[in-house]
Amino acid sequence: MERLSLDAFTKYTFLSGLACAPEDGTPAFLCAKADTGENGYLRDLWVLKDRDAPLRLTGDGKTGAFLWDSADTLLFTSSRSEEGKKKREAGEERTDFYRISLHGGEAEEAFSVPLSVTPLEKVREGVYLLQADWDMRYSKAYTLSGKAKEALLAEKKEDYHVLDELPFYFNGQGFINKRRTALFLYHENSGSLTRITPETFAAGSARLDESREKILYTGESYATKRKNKQGIFVYDIAAGKSRSLLPARTYEIYDAFWQGEQILFLGTDQKRYGSNENAQFYQLNPETGAVSLFAPFEDAVGSSVGSDCRLGDGSSWKMADGRLYFIATIRNASHIYCLDGSGVLTPVLEREGSVDCLDIWNGQLYFVGMQDMKLQELYTCSLRQKELVPLTGFNRGILENVYVAIPEKLSFVNDGVDLDGWVLKPRDFDPKKSYPGILDIHGGPKTVYGEVFYHEMQFWANEGYFVFFCNPRGGDGRGNEFADLRGKYGSIDYDDIMAFCDEVQTKYPQLDKKRLAVTGGSYGGFMTNWIIGHTDRFAAAASQRSIANWIGFGFTSDIGDDFAKDQMGLGKKGNVWNSMEKLWLHSPLQYLDRCTTPTLFIHSDEDYRCPLSEGYQMYAALQQLGVETRMCVFRGENHELSRSGKPLHRIRRLKEITAWFDSHL
Repeated sequence: MERLSLDAFTKYTFLSGLACAPEDGTPAFLCAKADTGENGYLRDLWVLKDRDAPLRLTGDGKTGAFLWDSADTLLFTSSRSEEGKKKREAGEERTDFYRISLHGGEAEEAFSVPLSVTPLEKVREGVYLLQADWDMRYSKAYTLSGKAKEALLAEKKEDYHVLDELPFYFNGQGFINKRRTALFLYHENSGSLTRITPETFAAGSARLDESREKILYTGESYATKRKNKQGIFVYDIAAGKSRSLLPARTYEIYDAFWQGEQILFLGTDQKRYGSNENAQFYQLNPETGAVSLFAPFEDAVGSSVGSDCRLGDGSSWKMADGRLYFIATIRNASHIYCLDGSGVLTPVLEREGSVDCLDIWNGQLYFVGMQDMKLQELYTCSLRQKELVPLTGFNRGILENVYVAIPEKLSFVNDGVDLDGWVLKPRDFDPKKSYPGILDIHGGPKTVYGEVFYHEMQFWANEGYFVFFCNPRGGDGRGNEFADLRGKYGSIDYDDIMAFCDEVQTKYPQLDKKRLAVTGGSYGGFMTNWIIGHTDRFAAAASQRSIANWIGFGFTSDIGDDFAKDQMGLGKKGNVWNSMEKLWLHSPLQYLDRCTTPTLFIHSDEDYRCPLSEGYQMYAALQQLGVETRMCVFRGENHELSRSGKPLHRIRRLKEITAWFDSHL
């Protein structure tokens, strides 16, 4: 049995963006692979015609978003145009579109839009609904010419930021001050753009009705501070006017759908469990504006099963034949459910693993997922028979003859609550030998670990480590009450994790209790920081993209304003000035004078979720206290370093952590 290499992920194929052709259900999707030469990722468009072998339509690795333009033609964005590249380098915005036939041949240039856009839907022949990244200062450049345009583009290149909004930056998007997500109609014949949303409006989802005459969309307008409370609106294409159906003041809305004479929307008023409250299914009467709870659902819609073997996204729900099919995280796996027109919820697919995106066509379910401890593939099953059939084998050969540790489930009870954890045994495990171990803590905290392939964990198991991980309280998949960690960070969750460690050490006596390490990112980084200030049971730690100090976090994180107050349980009237003791109580920085654990810190300089300053505080404190420490800062990376960072940076990150553990264990 061969050993899994540290850089094996550079050979994985990542699937995303699944969309079936409206006419015959042909699945189209994107495949991405790492390109270590250019230190990036190549993305191409594939289809599966008549369940034959997958057919690659593009081959230059520069494919972006796509949609079905006809029964046998796809429209997609690409960065292959030299003219487009030059214009973007000059500061202009531009998106180039191409068409390609399923019958072969090269992609043909279709049109270019003078904005940074993503195609959403085809309205009719030659008319498309687009979502634009609209900069209120500079995106209007396409409407100007001559010296006026030159002056605006020159101003855009100036190397400073002016901030007068909140949030002013966002992870993965950079500085977003004065930027909004706008909706446009593009008319190919005339090359004209028709704006749908107002200048200050931040759009969310957008969907055409069955007649393709109206657009249902969500979002909110704000002048200086986003409230994260969206409204629902409808745009009449012929009249060129929008009408408000639900004001943007009560609900955080994830999506809205046409449902006969009513509107179905997925949202939460956050009144019971705060910002992490699971969304519910509501019904909206478009004539009266009346809202009613349509289908109570306490579990999480969408998949929050963690892995570092995905790249890209896709739809988590699809309305088909009056029914809404959606992904839900249940316990430690993502399943598929159906919500019918009468509000009845029924399971469609329930099995271990993850469903990452889906589509439905003519009674057939298609999804991209990670099943049976394998990497991503495309699967299908009949909604009636539910017999799962794999349709692709992109990653089939990569793990052949390679040791893949099968997660051994370890369920236990702490504080009267039943909890789940798993253990990966080291390669060539010998029950007579002693082994070091790594505790890996998930982010969120509202995510879950499940029985899916996780590259870093599998690599460590191949390197001779026990790897163990669990789902403590505060995580997803168990309903709202289980996930409610407000005001409890570092208490019940810490107790659950330590109880899990005790259980692992009892069941696996081969695990050397003197050679244990702990690591985690985001919330897992917070918990790693917390652990090193509260116990010395770990011989080494690696804290990634972490939180150190809730007092400052609320002012520097892109979600800090609402998230910190909510998760610290401060209530509507709480703030830094009247709750300083509470915020400091839950800050790992307070307890570092007790720390003796050698700790590595991994951070990215463009991480605006858990900003670099959080890592600096931890690292500097340990330096001042004389505790062995090291910090590695990745330039040009953000909060997603371990999952979608540049390939060479991902390799270096894993090398840093592994070398740190090797040297101390």
